[in-house]
Amino acid sequence: MKAAIAFLISAAFHVRSAWFFAILISLAIFSSCKKEELPEPQDLRGLHPVELLPPANFPALQEHPDNPLTVEGIELGRKLFYDVRLSGNNKISCASCHRQDLAFSDGLALSNQGFSGKQLSRHAPVLFNLAWADQGLFWDGGAKNLESQALGPLTSEEEMHQDLYELESELKAIPDYVNQFRQVFKSEIRSTDVLKALAQFQRTLISANSAYDQYTARGKSEALNGEELQGMKLVAEKCGTCHSGALFTDQRFHNNGIDAAFSDENEGIYQGHFRVSLNPADLGKFKTPSLRNVRLTAPYMHDGRFKSLEEVLDHYQYGIKISLTTDVSLFQNQGKPGIPMSVSERKAIIAFLNALSDSEFISNKKQSENN
Repeated sequence: MKAAIAFLISAAFHVRSAWFFAILISLAIFSSCKKEELPEPQDLRGLHPVELLPPANFPALQEHPDNPLTVEGIELGRKLFYDVRLSGNNKISCASCHRQDLAFSDGLALSNQGFSGKQLSRHAPVLFNLAWADQGLFWDGGAKNLESQALGPLTSEEEMHQDLYELESELKAIPDYVNQFRQVFKSEIRSTDVLKALAQFQRTLISANSAYDQYTARGKSEALNGEELQGMKLVAEKCGTCHSGALFTDQRFHNNGIDAAFSDENEGIYQGHFRVSLNPADLGKFKTPSLRNVRLTAPYMHDGRFKSLEEVLDHYQYGIKISLTTDVSLFQNQGKPGIPMSVSERKAIIAFLNALSDSEFISNKKQSENN
């Protein structure tokens, strides 16, 4: 484990990011140690375990034995998700940048709603179907799991800027929280358990009831019309290399040709997965977002540069920029960059993408602030 931590610390200095350093250290705690030492099983006495059942058309779920889901843990995580005490100024909650009505996105290209008031360098990602996110979180894969992921926004000066010791102290002053943490984790309030509770809640944010799901998983042939069915076929043919399966993401990292060069300014934020892997083959590669609920989650790309789905299709048809790592799947125009689409095909693709919206998910009271 010491060797793993040493490597991660070294990597952090290579990217010169205090935030990334914190994430890497948390990965050492939550990941490297697990490989060498079996975690002690959580005491579930008095709790009600929850087994997430994957929707019929979804892949199998990975297990998290070091943070098992319980009714009580999920409820604690939901309460924390909407609590502004998690920020240094007691004005910002996780939900401030992840709104349920927008499929837990924020509708902004680059938010300035954080503690510092400065514009962020990346677009807030959506929060759904994260129980299947097995290739890393954040746009560059800088966090291995949900437990370590939450540490980034909680402590970042640009986002929530919370001191974890101060957070513990604030929560300990609230009897309901004291009782809930003692019930769920059998201990006094610890910041590591705040991360675990948030992770439990986020793993239950499952979106799987769009018109597409009604058609494919529930056999309702009328759920999709002819144009939407054509769009489904076109998306599979033209976009399916990256937006694959029922999740509509391969969970991996790709250079989708939005830039030709990748500056190392701002701690390498524009370099994509390279700032994590330090592998030149990963320059400009960002995580494939899911197409589910895509109508609700504009603007698009890791920096929110495209305002509409029409602009996204324009990019893939006409705007691909070539670099050494541009994904080969984008060379669909007789070996040249670009994805050919007729006017009617574009219309069908957008119709199908709209059919991936899940109105039940964005109105689910169990996931709202006041359930």
